[in-house]
Amino acid sequence: MASESWAQAVEAQEAAAESISSLQIKEKPEENGTVSNASDSSSGAAKSEGEGDAKPADDDDKEDKAAQSLLNKLIRNNLVNTTNQVEVLQKDPNSPLYSVKSFEELRLKPQLLQGVYAMGFNRPSKIQETALPMMLAEPPQNLIAQSQSGTGKTAAFVLAMLSHVDPNNKYPQCLCVSPTYELALQTGKVIEQMGKYYPEVKLVYAIRGNKLERGSKLQEQIVIGTPGTMLDWCNKFRFIDPKKIRVFVLDEADVMIATQGHQDQSIRIQRTLPKNCQMLLFSATFEESVWSFAQRIVPEPNIIKLKREEETLDTIKQYFVLCNSREEKFQALCNIYGAITIAQAMIFCHTRKTAGWLAGELSREGHQVALLSGEMQVEQRAAVIDRFRDGKEKVLVTTNVCARGIDVEQVSVVINFDLPVDKDGNPDNETYLHRIGRTGRFGKRGLAINMVDSKMSMDILNRIQEHFNKKIERLDTDDLDEIEKIAN
Repeated sequence: MASESWAQAVEAQEAAAESISSLQIKEKPEENGTVSNASDSSSGAAKSEGEGDAKPADDDDKEDKAAQSLLNKLIRNNLVNTTNQVEVLQKDPNSPLYSVKSFEELRLKPQLLQGVYAMGFNRPSKIQETALPMMLAEPPQNLIAQSQSGTGKTAAFVLAMLSHVDPNNKYPQCLCVSPTYELALQTGKVIEQMGKYYPEVKLVYAIRGNKLERGSKLQEQIVIGTPGTMLDWCNKFRFIDPKKIRVFVLDEADVMIATQGHQDQSIRIQRTLPKNCQMLLFSATFEESVWSFAQRIVPEPNIIKLKREEETLDTIKQYFVLCNSREEKFQALCNIYGAITIAQAMIFCHTRKTAGWLAGELSREGHQVALLSGEMQVEQRAAVIDRFRDGKEKVLVTTNVCARGIDVEQVSVVINFDLPVDKDGNPDNETYLHRIGRTGRFGKRGLAINMVDSKMSMDILNRIQEHFNKKIERLDTDDLDEIEKIAN
């Protein structure tokens, strides 16, 4: 059972989470019936917006993808320094491929260039180098792009929308569809930052709670929203004239198709747009379902993919510890901590219940522990990760779902308290690689320790070894000299 000190630690984490600004905007419309400022806020945690009768195809999967995408946006203050290579498939293979190394080469409006630099972008990211010339081209070029969080993707399509807008025309010219209320607000914040010196361009949110009077026409040039409300504003209420739209952006396509209704609503919006409207679609992943959806939305596209760099286990020392029970696994963990000077560690558990128990026990032993739980609000999770990254807690206990996409440079040890398995109980090799790969980064050698407490978990470990063709050595945690040796 968790100790009093653990309860206090949780309270400290929750208090820190409260410092994260609320993402919820005022539902009460302004005088013109619209919301023009994403920074307008009301108390209370933001809730995901439902869209009409759109329901998750798989509640856990949908919540995970949408929440994880939002979490990544919240915890990343700058671009990821990726070494991935950009792969480009052009609509016309004979057309010259342009890329830029500076924002000046794009011949942006001075007020937009000023906004770009004010956001801290000194030079284009890898995906921006190739995508921006395509998105800013005349005549407009359609684009399907695979891009992870942190690559500058949102800034790229925001710059395209701001560049194509004619501020003298007081009607919607750019639509941006996001799968959830919170993700729409995050995109809006980027537009406000980048358009800080371009006040003639206005923004409005097509989200539930932003009520407009029937018969009114929008005067804002950029509309961001969720599929159901955006479709209603175009077709049912006619607040937007789709035939005047110049740029259509569909963001987070892989999250979008995880919700029943959103895919159909997005396609219906796209069908109302003129043929010369520029179509831009972005997705972190490109499994078959996403690719099929993308092709229905974007005709004759240019395609940009980030080739994922092969993760390797060569720089990571791997060991396993034989135990007979959960309690023995915990004692082995304490022995490891007693012998190694650890900067920071991530410990993976299979269930929330085990993660909660382990975090409590570690806290009682005097360790500074952070817990990532799926029950937390996204903003609370972001606060916990920030505290861990800042070194306020040395140990992060988590499950798979909560920790995807989190990079912390100081992590020197990854411990699999439970080995990763899929829903059928088979080894999840991809997750294993993803987990322990966190410690062999940034040119450093990493250490991964696997806890084995049954014949079944030993079988899983053996199959993982076979898959990667790499032997995992046994570690005796009662031998402190041996533990110290593996850390050097």
